[in-house]
Amino acid sequence: MKKTQIEKKLKRKTNSELVETVIKSKKNENWLKISHLVSGSVRKKISLNLRDINEQSKDGDKVVVPGKVLSDGKVEKKISISALSFSERAREKLKESKIPTSTLLEEIKKNPKAEKIKLLDKRIKRY
Repeated sequence: MKKTQIEKKLKRKTNSELVETVIKSKKNENWLKISHLVSGSVRKKISLNLRDINEQSKDGDKVVVPGKVLSDGKVEKKISISALSFSERAREKLKESKIPTSTLLEEIKKNPKAEKIKLLDKRIKRY
């Protein structure tokens, strides 16, 4: 996706933290996919449960979720998680498990080159 398309989507956003996250992530090619996912419509927002994150990650991963982290399940691996937002209960569970968490904006500032991150943008389908 082109940067101008992301800018057009950004004009409709009212959440100031979301806008700042998109602006920061747009500056670096490595964060551009996350910028595209975060600036999308509300209906297409990504929300992952802790169970899904646990299944898709390995020990030592820096997991990036361009959406909301929900509290179903638990994480049993030594990872760090960055997301646009966390549910209250998910943040409590992660704190109990001593798993470091941060917002996407904080992660972009800490790691501008997007080194060693694992982007989780799909839910595991269960039937």
